[in-house]
This record gives sequence, structure tokens and C-alpha cells, in this order.
Amino acid sequence: MFDHLDNEKDASSQADAIDFFDELDRNTPAEIRARRGHFRVMIKAGVTMCSGNTSELRDYKVKGVTGDISQGGCALLLPIPARVGDVYRLDFERAKIDLPTTFARCVRAYLVREDAFECGFRFFSTISLPNNLEAAAEAQTA
Repeated sequence: MFDHLDNEKDASSQADAIDFFDELDRNTPAEIRARRGHFRVMIKAGVTMCSGNTSELRDYKVKGVTGDISQGGCALLLPIPARVGDVYRLDFERAKIDLPTTFARCVRAYLVREDAFECGFRFFSTISLPNNLEAAAEAQTA
């Protein structure tokens, strides 16, 4: 019944599929670091993640810890994985990272161990990092 659809594949859709798989192949940690446009600050601070969809705001809240943060995004360690592609509302621990509520899209998530997932988020707009952020990060490593 649908055999005629398989025969109508054009070269551009096949090229798009090949480009997609090539991009996945290049998605290594070293390549991700090379493509970053902002300096990252390593800091551990509490963060609360909930759905970016207002109608689901009270359905769940997940507490996690930041691994690093930049003007364009952050990495979080969470007890459950964020869904890649979904939008989340992030509330950072104001005592360590004085930022307002920030909306971000999850761009990657992977298993660190059975009860821990590292998730990467890209902010929808560039943020200004607080002036005391680097001092707080240095105090944690000292």
C-alpha cells in the first residue's frame, strides 16, 4: 500500500540524514568544549528545576547541584534525568549565584551513576554572571 512512498526518497532527504549522523559523531566532550562561546565557572550551588510550562509548574520540583555555569548555560547534577529538548525553569541558590529565575532548554543528559545524571542546559538569552561568582568559586576550591 505504501511501497510507492519508499521509492520517492529524494537525494536531499538522504543527505540530511547523513549530515545528522555526522553531527552525532562529532558530539564528543572535546568537540562540545571547542564549540562553547562563553567562559565557564566551576561552582557548586543548589538549584531547583521545574517545568518551564506554567500549567505543569506545581507537578514536580527537582533539587540538584550546579557543576558549572556560563553566560550561555550550565551543567547540573540531578537525581533524575531532564528530558532533552524540554524547557525548564531554574532557580539557583541566591546566596551563591545571585541570578533571577532562568529558563533553559536541556541539550544533553547522561547517566553518571544509578542515582545521578549530568544534564546540560542552554539559556534562552545570555545572562550576566554576578560579580562575586568567581570569588565564590575560588573559595570552594581553596
